[in-house]
Amino acid sequence: MQFIKPDVNINFIGIRQKAFILSLALVLVSAVSLIIHKGPRYGVDFEGGASIQVKFENSVKLADIEKGINLLGIKGASVQRFGVPTDNEFQIRSSASVMAEGFSESLKTTLGESTGVPVVDVSVDMVGPQASKDLREKALLAIFFSLLLLEIYISGRFELKWTLSALMAAAIGIPVYFVLQFNLGAGLTFIILMALVISLVFCWYLKLKYALGAIVALIHDLTITVGIFSILNIEITLQIVAALLTIIGYSLNDTIIVYDRIRENIAKDVNAPLSKVINRSINETLSRTTLTSLLTLLVVIALFALGGSVIHDFAFAMMIGIIVGTYSSIYVASPILIGWKDETN
Repeated sequence: MQFIKPDVNINFIGIRQKAFILSLALVLVSAVSLIIHKGPRYGVDFEGGASIQVKFENSVKLADIEKGINLLGIKGASVQRFGVPTDNEFQIRSSASVMAEGFSESLKTTLGESTGVPVVDVSVDMVGPQASKDLREKALLAIFFSLLLLEIYISGRFELKWTLSALMAAAIGIPVYFVLQFNLGAGLTFIILMALVISLVFCWYLKLKYALGAIVALIHDLTITVGIFSILNIEITLQIVAALLTIIGYSLNDTIIVYDRIRENIAKDVNAPLSKVINRSINETLSRTTLTSLLTLLVVIALFALGGSVIHDFAFAMMIGIIVGTYSSIYVASPILIGWKDETN
């Protein structure tokens, strides 16, 4: 199926400088938001404490709910609406433990009296501080080591540098592992950021250009997605980590398709300027990329609109990831390959 005419010739590479500026601006805005908010807003899974979801029979006021929470003595609690207003559902978050015997029934009774509206359902989730710390660390490590393994795969598949890329990944991954094992005092986030920077420097120095382009594109996608969540003050939960790992797979798959065509066209015409080969390859895969992205996006939009509050944030993260991932495959991963050529066209 040809969604776009096969002879299309859009000059993607010609505007790569403007695309780089746009990407840099989005990444900087995301980074500034994360710095201002002192990192992402973690959910109970990663922060610890209690998350209580309460559903009322009819509409109620936030002030009345807060009054009931104060009567229960829940410290450091915040209340916000959960889902659409017609659901009459609210989320109560507290950094303190609330798991006492008969707590749910006491909560139902107290909130029913303070609001004057019966409570239909109560759901309580609680995570201890040590468990939340372990989950947060494992989530960061899962993303970090997935990127390292992808460097090996990309370098091996497109440049047949399996051994070189594996040695590079081991030289970075093993020290990170031992630093964390012996708990040398440095923060996990700082260690991972430094390790990623070092891996990108190695990719450039060792001329692992395909791996460099793919990893920069993935870091670009993840940073912007997490940045948008930070700007909108949306919690990062286990569901969002699952969405981020899914975005890595989706974006990488799109990048690999373009890379495959670039490699084929380079072999067909070894004397052609690399910028023209890359631009032709992007245009030749544009129909497939656009069709796949649009169909996937339509499904995710349906989940976002109709899937309910439970899957709402996951679908939102996927929407961002699909759009940014498709963009980065064209305007980030592919143009980086030109960095090894002295071309201006």
